[in-house]
This record gives sequence, C-alpha cells and structure tokens, in this order.
Amino acid sequence: MAVLGLPSLRKKLKRLPQLAEQEIRKAMEISAAEVVALAKSLVPRASGDLAESIGWTWGAAPEGSMTLGEVRGSGNLRITIYAGNNQAFYARWVEFGTSPHENEGRFAGSDHPGTRAQPFFYPAWRAVRRRVKGRVTRAINKSAKRAAAGG
Repeated sequence: MAVLGLPSLRKKLKRLPQLAEQEIRKAMEISAAEVVALAKSLVPRASGDLAESIGWTWGAAPEGSMTLGEVRGSGNLRITIYAGNNQAFYARWVEFGTSPHENEGRFAGSDHPGTRAQPFFYPAWRAVRRRVKGRVTRAINKSAKRAAAGG
C-alpha cells in the first residue's frame, strides 16, 4: 500500500529543522534584548559602568563577565546574557549581596558589614520568561507551518 504524497512530506520534514532554527534564533535574539533592556532599567546606578556591561551574545560570555543566564537549544543555538567587565567586576555582588566579612588586601583586618542584594537580572528574567517561552513556541509553530506550505 503506497502513501500518497510521501515524497513531498519527506521533503518538507527534511526542511523543518533549518526553518525552525531560523525562527527560534530570531525569537531568542528578541527575548535576550528584552531581558537586557529590563535588567539595565533595574540595575542600581552609581557610575553607569554596571548598566553598560549588561548584554547578550551567541555562545559564551566575554571574559571577566558574570553569566546571568544561558539558553541552549539544539545544534549551535546558545545565547548568553551577561553582566560585568573589568570596570564593573562587582556585578554578582550587586545582584546577590555580600555577607559580613573581614577584609583582605588594602584594608586587611577591617570588618565589612556586608551589602544588601539589589537584584536586577533575576527580576527582569522572571518578568519576561513567560513571554519568552510563548515567543519561542510561536516560532516553532511558524516554522512548522512554513515547512508544510513548502516555504
């Protein structure tokens, strides 16, 4: 028993991963930019160095930065949101705070009372994660429809 249209179906299914990757990549870029923009709006500002250090990239975060979030997909879909650099090395201390401790280095022996956390990334991520998930789901559905239509 032969199935009608089987060669056409195979051709469409073969094209689906490529179309899906294109659509998912766009959705991930839009989502990363949205998280970065919100995180920059929430970060405490003294000099502005920390806000300027927040960004996203495909692949690994730049050296000297703190990875705030990473999403891995299949193949080479890996997007990283990061904060911190040589000027804003304190990104994790702002996000998570510090506990009281005895200083080392220049102020060795003195007590540091600790700092309270001033989260900027995780609130940004929690605020948009449902929208991100929906955006990626729509991208997958769109690619499936495009593959079915032959485009």
